[in-house]
Amino acid sequence: MKGKASHVRAKLSIHDPPAGKGTKPGRLIKALKFQFNPAALELTKSANWRSSPAVATRAGAEVEFLGTEQQSLDVEIFLDSSDEPGNGKVRDEVEALFSCLRAAPSSLPNRASPPWVLFEWGEFTTVRFVAYVRQVSASYTLFSSTGVPIRATCRVSLEEIPQDTPKQNPTSGALTARSVHRLVAGDTLQSLAWREYGDATAWRVIAEANEIDDPMRLAPGRELLLPAADEIRA
Repeated sequence: MKGKASHVRAKLSIHDPPAGKGTKPGRLIKALKFQFNPAALELTKSANWRSSPAVATRAGAEVEFLGTEQQSLDVEIFLDSSDEPGNGKVRDEVEALFSCLRAAPSSLPNRASPPWVLFEWGEFTTVRFVAYVRQVSASYTLFSSTGVPIRATCRVSLEEIPQDTPKQNPTSGALTARSVHRLVAGDTLQSLAWREYGDATAWRVIAEANEIDDPMRLAPGRELLLPAADEIRA
């Protein structure tokens, strides 16, 4: 008789921010394993549009799609240690979440940054991305006889941090990444250049950085490296 498959728990890993201008999380600080998997996940992604004043022959303003913002995720975490009321686990884990809003000691004094986090839940890869914590709220709902919190509900808001594309090589002499954009239907190099640099003619630099031979054939889902603005002007 085959054993039952283990129940996969969601977890939130808290890491030191990367050194310098890297985009990969640093040393693991703490991993919060959910006692109860979330009942709901709120995933948000928005699009940017630019409208131009309407001319006399047009009924309304002309609009141009400029790309998408990074995604965000709101998740609720339920913590409970009522079976061990004196261990302080709930208090420690709530404090770990709030520490994600303060500069990590490893980032001081040069480039202050809070810890980076990674939310994971089994095979649900849509919500698996490197992020920073934008907001934390905690509601303590049960206490021990000595006043120690033993139950809490926390709501955490995460904002995605763009990652380098795999082919990027910092030693190759290529342009420095400012961000990475995942193409969606309707994207053009001109619209990306306008959004990032305020100059639609800078599309050629994006094309060169990503080795694009035909700018009219952009596959949705492909990630493009967007060079830093100061290098565009160089």
